[in-house]
Amino acid sequence: MHSSPRSNLLISGLLFAMLWASASVATKFGVQSAAPLVLATVRFLIAGGGMLLVAYVFQKGNPMPVGAEWKRLTIFAALNTTIYLGLFVLALKQVSAGIGSLSTATNPLFITLMSAVFLRRPLHWREAGGLGLGLIGVCVAAYPLLGQAYATVEGLLILLGSMLSISAATVYYARFNWRLPNLVINGWQVLIGGLLILPITLLTTDISATTFDGQFWASVAWLIGPVSVVALQLWFRLVRADAVKASLWLFLCPIFGFAYSSLLLGEPITLYTILGTLLVVGGLGLGRQTRAATD
Repeated sequence: MHSSPRSNLLISGLLFAMLWASASVATKFGVQSAAPLVLATVRFLIAGGGMLLVAYVFQKGNPMPVGAEWKRLTIFAALNTTIYLGLFVLALKQVSAGIGSLSTATNPLFITLMSAVFLRRPLHWREAGGLGLGLIGVCVAAYPLLGQAYATVEGLLILLGSMLSISAATVYYARFNWRLPNLVINGWQVLIGGLLILPITLLTTDISATTFDGQFWASVAWLIGPVSVVALQLWFRLVRADAVKASLWLFLCPIFGFAYSSLLLGEPITLYTILGTLLVVGGLGLGRQTRAATD
């Protein structure tokens, strides 16, 4: 008996949400063994190099970037990898994994806002309201954690900067018709992002204080394999099937994220956590209503 396309997409969506939500917890484990920028640099260089190895050695025939494509890849890498993920791992030194996962779910709302600013796309009141609800939800969920060593105001501001950076990267990416295959684009932008952050890491971090233990390498392996490779491939499959419905799977990420952080890290789940998550999910739903009607 063959499974139906609908059931296959359902399984893909659930697996995507489960894996994507695990990134915050995996990062949290990693920064217990290494400085945040060390974790980020090692992850980027290995992941980018690995993807390019597959693209050019095992697949054959993939084109190299030429001319202006190098500039576009570098700007995209700086926004999407160096700044976004660099700030994200720095924030998770000061913010709970659950809050990190919850903030990731607000990306579509920031992307909508930046599309209105930079691409001159009209901003509907539902989208603005959705963004407001999402930000309020993150603040509500984080409020009781501020006095319990699970979050700091500085960490939340760094997290906000990372969300703005990846949203800017998405809008920048959408400006161009890319000739290169997805694997080549991702490989180069992750590797370039790692090379850009490398001097910052070397200048600001005491590498000798890093413990390259089993926990560190397990964190790196999980972030590269299940998160960067498997989850993204599932995401591309969902987007190809239906871009609007694909974004709905982001609603589940905060739920899985808080469950992981509670079970694996002992982080508290309170009434504020539940209320904040509901506000973020409600904001995403409100923002998607308009896009579903206009897409």
